[in-house]
Amino acid sequence: MSAIRSEKVESSEVEDPNIAAVSEVEAGIRDFVRNDVAYLRRPPHGAGGDMALEPNAEATVNNVNSLIQRVAGTSLSEIEKLISELESLRDLLHAEGQRVQREIAGYAQLSQAAMKSTRMIADNVAQWKRTADGLRNS
Repeated sequence: MSAIRSEKVESSEVEDPNIAAVSEVEAGIRDFVRNDVAYLRRPPHGAGGDMALEPNAEATVNNVNSLIQRVAGTSLSEIEKLISELESLRDLLHAEGQRVQREIAGYAQLSQAAMKSTRMIADNVAQWKRTADGLRNS
């Protein structure tokens, strides 16, 4: 039963590009920890605090930094893209709201005109009926 679950997880990992980026970050972090650059924070015995990093450690730090920047850059670009999409949707909804308000105002005017016309027709029919009744009675 657990083998089926792991297969489902693995198949979803292949399909999702974000998981690949997370795996890449985790691999970079593992490499960083494996190289154990924590000793770089401690000053060497009898030396000043301004000492350059070893080339291997500096390359590892640069690799981790570039990896974090790539992942953060991708996330930031996705967020900016989402913000622009949301802004365009907001503008669309605002425009549609104004259009609906204009349509409703037009229907209200049309309804008022129809009611006035109906009232005039009813008044005329009532007047004709009174005139017809007066002619029949005389």
